[in-house]
Amino acid sequence: MSLFGKSSNTFLRVSKKKMIPDGVWMKCPDCEQPSYTKEVDANDNVCPKCGFHMTLTARARVDLLIDEGTFEEMDPDMLSVDPLEFKGVKTYKDKLAADQKLTGLKDAALTGHGLISGRPAVIAVTDSQFIMGSMGSVVGEKVTRAVEYATENKLPMIIVSGSGGGARMYEGCISLMQMAKTCAALSRHGKAGLAYISVLTNPTMGGIMASFAGIGDIILAEPKALLGFAGPRVVEQTVRQKLPKGFQTSEFMMAHGLLDMIIARKDMKSTLARILDHANAGVRTTRKMRA
Repeated sequence: MSLFGKSSNTFLRVSKKKMIPDGVWMKCPDCEQPSYTKEVDANDNVCPKCGFHMTLTARARVDLLIDEGTFEEMDPDMLSVDPLEFKGVKTYKDKLAADQKLTGLKDAALTGHGLISGRPAVIAVTDSQFIMGSMGSVVGEKVTRAVEYATENKLPMIIVSGSGGGARMYEGCISLMQMAKTCAALSRHGKAGLAYISVLTNPTMGGIMASFAGIGDIILAEPKALLGFAGPRVVEQTVRQKLPKGFQTSEFMMAHGLLDMIIARKDMKSTLARILDHANAGVRTTRKMRA
């Protein structure tokens, strides 16, 4: 018998922790609530708790918007060169190789044509996983070629932008040239009486926002997307003022006239189809007037 009336023999109870495999749970970057990864995937990468629209790969975006079996990719093998022979913590060539392996893309843009609920259209999508979706020579060239194809074939153009990197400074002024080149192609497309729909997703920033993403005939955005040129932190440090709550979100931009509509991801395809119906009706009317 122990001094305090307890057994002198001490038994330790060891509980076995259940090990949860990596990737089963994920945390929303907006509400920070955990959700089953499979549940998020089934919801098209939208948080089931707060509705925050997380990023999608370019191929997932095409699968979501384009009718199954109708997508024909354009310029799939176009590759960037290294005009500046950029060297840093990682060389530009190494960065390209790493992101090509990560995404399965040759560069940050996927372009092609197909049907959206039976309506023909040309589409370009930037992928934020590939060097932040930034625009270098390949992205600019692929977008320009897609727009020119749309113009030649009298088709509407849809560009889905998801770029937190803007112009790709690994390529210096060559990347900045793509801003003018893509806008010039879209100007010719517009003069042909054809519609251009710009879809902004989180994030759309920098040179892409300042070029083709910001000049759509109709500009749509997903909810709570970060949109702008410089990020909120940079703007705040520059103007030395506290920014309004929700500054540069889709909702803020909608209230200040930059957007036409904010559309949830699950409704984007049906919304695009309705817009294409109106756009095609407008093209037919214009042709009759010219005739």
